[in-house]
Amino acid sequence: MTTPETTVDTGVDAELIAMMNAVFAGHRETHGPAAGSELWSSLRDLGLARLTGTEATGGSGAGWREAAELTAAAVRSGVRIGLPEHDLLACWLLEAAGASIDDAVRTVCMLDQHGTATAVPWASAAERIVLIWCDDNGGHLLADVEAAQLRITPGANMIGEPRDNVAADAAGLAGTPVPADAVAVLQLKAALVRGIQVCATLDTILELAVEHTSSRVQFGRPLSKFQAVQHMIADIAAETALARTATEAALSTAVATDWRAPNLGFRVAVARSCAGHATSVVVRNAHQVFGAIGTTAEHRLHEYTRAALAWRGEFGSVRAWDERVTSAALGAGGAGLWELITG
Repeated sequence: MTTPETTVDTGVDAELIAMMNAVFAGHRETHGPAAGSELWSSLRDLGLARLTGTEATGGSGAGWREAAELTAAAVRSGVRIGLPEHDLLACWLLEAAGASIDDAVRTVCMLDQHGTATAVPWASAAERIVLIWCDDNGGHLLADVEAAQLRITPGANMIGEPRDNVAADAAGLAGTPVPADAVAVLQLKAALVRGIQVCATLDTILELAVEHTSSRVQFGRPLSKFQAVQHMIADIAAETALARTATEAALSTAVATDWRAPNLGFRVAVARSCAGHATSVVVRNAHQVFGAIGTTAEHRLHEYTRAALAWRGEFGSVRAWDERVTSAALGAGGAGLWELITG
């Protein structure tokens, strides 16, 4: 989840990060932002399509830190792909339920009592969809279904990524029991995925803003020499660092405890709240720094600012995460707040 200039050691091999960046940068240069079959084929050949899957099920056996770097690499290159939904969510859930997994591209969704799910990421681009629904005993079942067998109504978020409505006849599906805590963990994983993606956009926006203000000359001197511009860049850097630090803290807790820490939900909520509020400041300041050029279709700034705005409201709105942080803090009380924060 680092930019090329970041010196923080995430424990991920530098050559692996370089390879990830090269894969997505090369695809962007030759094919544009859309991820087609050729990119998925390359990812499979390199062992990146199911990076965190166990080797016994055809995965590469890596962890979430490597997956975070892979996710960030796609964001930095501006490549739109449902790789986290495939590897970190859908295929992980199938593994947790002991189901078999092939090479099909997947996403996952939770059906309501009517057998429908709204704004499902990448449903219309997936080959199979992992469906989850409640059984009569208060538990959950899942089924790995071909997308062609479902009723999918296309939709999109503000950057054109598929966010589709899915409908299925759950009563006609042969469901596999889902482990008791898997759905709660799935929700936290989905939320953290979006937090990682938002942080990657903010890092990239900061990099673009620093480069622009250093090279752009107005009234005989670089923009970076103007105090007002320096203040805006400093705010971008501070908010980006706060969001990244909160997200790294949540990721570290998740990895260290195998997603079982009692305060993990709180830490994910803090990360998403910080990233959501940081986005407001970073997007506003970046477009002020760039001026009119930053709003043109030819300049890539809008790819990252619009992505940050789109992703910060998925898998939970900023307000919802704020409320979750507040509720947890109030529930802990004065005596338990420090333990909640430090774990």
